[in-house]
This record gives sequence, C-alpha cells and structure tokens, in this order.
Amino acid sequence: MIIKYSNLDKARLDVFIAQQTKLTRSYIKTLNDNGNIKVNGKVQKAGYMLSSGDEIDIILPEVQTIDTAPEDIPLDIVYEDDQLVVINKQIGLVVHPCNTTKTHTLVNALMYHIKKLSAINGVLRPGIVHRLDKDTGGLIIVAKTDEAHKALSAQLKDKTLNRQYKALIKGRITKDFDVVGFIGRNPKNRQQMAMVGETNGKYSKTTFSIDKVYDHYTLLNCKLWTGRTHQIRAHLKSIGHPIVGDSLYGGTDKTIKLNTQFLFAYKLEFVHPTTGKTLCFTIQIPENLQNILNSL
Repeated sequence: MIIKYSNLDKARLDVFIAQQTKLTRSYIKTLNDNGNIKVNGKVQKAGYMLSSGDEIDIILPEVQTIDTAPEDIPLDIVYEDDQLVVINKQIGLVVHPCNTTKTHTLVNALMYHIKKLSAINGVLRPGIVHRLDKDTGGLIIVAKTDEAHKALSAQLKDKTLNRQYKALIKGRITKDFDVVGFIGRNPKNRQQMAMVGETNGKYSKTTFSIDKVYDHYTLLNCKLWTGRTHQIRAHLKSIGHPIVGDSLYGGTDKTIKLNTQFLFAYKLEFVHPTTGKTLCFTIQIPENLQNILNSL
C-alpha cells in the first residue's frame, strides 16, 4: 500500500508521518530502515526536514498472519523451575516466528514442551526475554510467568543480567578492550548493522577479554552491556576482526571450514525473580566449534 502526501510545511519526516497516520514512531523507523519510506523518490533519514512540495511515499508491507503452533522439536533444558527455564539453544534455530520463518522455531518447541509461558511479548514471542541470532547457539532464558518476565527484563535494562559469549575472530589481539558506540542499520547494506552516529543509532557496549591467541586467530570472551541487534558481530567488524564464519560481516575464511559463525553464548548469570538467589550457568563449546579450536 502506498500513501502519498504533498505540499508539506517544514517538519521532521518521522514526526510528520506519526501525526498524519496511526503508525507508531518505532514502526516508522522500521519502515524507514527497510527503505519503505521515500521522499521525492529517495530514502532519507528519519530526522530529514521536510519542505513544502516534498512528496512522501510510504510502502506498508502486506500483513502476514503467522500461526504459532506447538512442534515436537528437541530442547536441551539446562535448568527449569516454576518461574523460568534456561535452554541451550542449538545453532541454526530461529528464536521466534517472523515473516521469513513462520515455523520450526524455539517458540514452537517451547509451546510443545512447556505448557505455561509468560504472555508479555504476545503470541509470537511467549516467554522470550532476550534473543540469540539464528546462527548463534548457547544459553537463553525463557520466562514462565509475567512476574518473572518483568523481573528479568528489568535486570536486562539495568545491566545486571550477565551474558557472556565466546567468539573466534580473524587476526591476533593480545590485550583486553571495549568497543563502545552507536549501532544502527548499515545504510550501504540493509542486512547489516554498523557503527553509526548518535542520531541514527543506539548506544552499545561490549567488553572483550582474551581467552587464547593462535597464529592467525584469537578466541575472545565477550560480555554484553547492552543488547543491540548483531552487537558483537558489528563491534568486531568495526575494528577489522570479524568473527570466523560470519559471512555477512566479512568473516568467511578459506582455511577454516565452518558453515556457521563461531559465536556461542556460554554463560548466564542473574538473580532469580522470586527466590532472590544468584544463579550462574556455564556450558561447554559445541563439539563442532571445539574441533575448530583443536585444529588450530
């Protein structure tokens, strides 16, 4: 669907669209990031100042109905009680249904194996407190009750929920470091996230510490302080050391034969929402990734 406006007074693009339609600012940003909003035939930033005579084309994607149904997909449950469950998500499994993946997700598996899930994130994301990329395996928390979901989300927001990953990167690094900056959609490649200015991005921070240094690679421990889309991948790409196997961010490697990215969520630490006790879980690197390290 295309909505057109013309003969406009000067105003911010996103503000004007929000005023003239029932679309939320966040959805407007998503549309703009995906190139679905154009001014005089060109994609502009959300803060673009409109002038009289400008014409805006808004392409609203057709709404697709997604039927979330239980599926008997095996789950590796690390911990479970009446409030939450910690799962070791397998590499290649999408967390929740979306327009490109409507079935065979972690949510479909959860609905089959766990009868009670929090409803805060709606029918498409029941129980989902945080995400992992499809090709990132490892630990993820799922809430069974709304109260647990709220408490865990609060820990995410105030950065007390400790999430740590291991990543094998191209090149040698010998000192611990942080990457801090603003992440937004890469204007040159809409599938990528990139370090951008404050106006177009969200604040992000990752702490990287050395686990082991090889001849041409480095194994890093990565601690998230924020949870932006593709954060670790974009941060490492920005310093010229992409994750091995991450073809989207330049990590393809002829020496190492790997059909996925070497990124794994190995540690979770948080306060239990009802008992108040600190829980800490760590798991081993998957066999296929460990075999890569052994070969080095």
